[in-house]
Amino acid sequence: MANSRSLAEHLQNAALATPQALALHYGGRSFGFATWLAYAEQKAGQIDTTRALVIGSGDSLQLAGLAAACSLRNRPFFASDRSIPLPAGENLHPDTALIIATSGSEGQPRAVLLGNAQLDAAASGANARLGLRAGDLWLNCLPLQHIGGLSILWRCARAGAGVLLHDGFAAEQVAADLAAHPVTHISLVPAMLARLLDIVARPPASLRVLLIGGAALSRQLYDKASAAGWPLVVSYGMSETAALIAAHAPDDGPWHEGLAGRPLPGHELRIGDDGRIAIRGPQVMLGYADGSGVDSAGWLTTGDLGAIDEAGRLSVLGRADDMLISGGCNVHPQEIEACLAACPGVDDVAVTGSPDPVWGDLVVALVVGPVEPGELFEHARQHLPTAAQPRRFQRLDQLPRNANGKLDRPALRLIANRSRK
Repeated sequence: MANSRSLAEHLQNAALATPQALALHYGGRSFGFATWLAYAEQKAGQIDTTRALVIGSGDSLQLAGLAAACSLRNRPFFASDRSIPLPAGENLHPDTALIIATSGSEGQPRAVLLGNAQLDAAASGANARLGLRAGDLWLNCLPLQHIGGLSILWRCARAGAGVLLHDGFAAEQVAADLAAHPVTHISLVPAMLARLLDIVARPPASLRVLLIGGAALSRQLYDKASAAGWPLVVSYGMSETAALIAAHAPDDGPWHEGLAGRPLPGHELRIGDDGRIAIRGPQVMLGYADGSGVDSAGWLTTGDLGAIDEAGRLSVLGRADDMLISGGCNVHPQEIEACLAACPGVDDVAVTGSPDPVWGDLVVALVVGPVEPGELFEHARQHLPTAAQPRRFQRLDQLPRNANGKLDRPALRLIANRSRK
């Protein structure tokens, strides 16, 4: 994008146009765009400009301020408290503005390099699809070590909208702020949404978009939230595409499990022979820190399985690496989980495989809730093909998830295999 602008440039423009408008509220502190820019400039003055990149840590206010400060100083920013391999400064792509660690839910996290072009394209596309405009307020309770939380800073700066910033997700605090502030947008993962429904939180009249993503959404949870009045926009995105890349809103028609909707403008999607989703367009990353990730034609091949319907809408079928081979048939945990989640007495469920000489991958259901094993197995027999039916049941107090609410698949496998011993 030849005309792309940085986070700093958007903040500077907003500070000139609407200096007193709310830019960010955190705890008991509120910043207009002029005072938020001054806060970022103060932090920028503390940056060691001899270093190739700035590695940030701290609370959400510190990280948000550092992101803006690094943009002012044109220094790559890496918001992480985890140790992952990074290239030496001289080997960073020259356009790098932000370094993001992938979630690590499928294994070792990787460092994703994003430039101002990718970040600005992502903010522009998301704002258009989600109707974000000046004066709106986005409640940001996602961790700022990940793209889901950081991308909100870019969207709001570009639109001249405010950010109501939290230090991660606490259901009671989110519910209280929804009741106290004119929130128009919020981003959640399904586990967060389920928790808000558990405490009977109500969407405010001001709320226009609840952007849901980060993990598979069940039909049961979608229906329950919709009935309670939450304006769900189901999304698909990743660090490698600077967050949101496809979305499905209620006005787009009926929703089904896995449906992520149409891609943002300017992007192409295709499904490879192996079933994996590939993406090309202005939001696709510069590459991983080791130089890999995008082919010579600009295509990013993801680890997600998908399908594209005749209307060009994407459905995400699960991770390719999660595929189980049960009784000689390919079955995907996400498909089984969607079925089992509808069984009465199931509060949360995950499916994994355990090595077995007969089945290959023996399907194991890890369940939170009062359902009895016999009831779950009968539900599976009525709704799933033989190869996809769980053969073992294990009750847990909670499922292992990372900070983004994604299931920790390696941990699930360890739990299932440990229970056999």
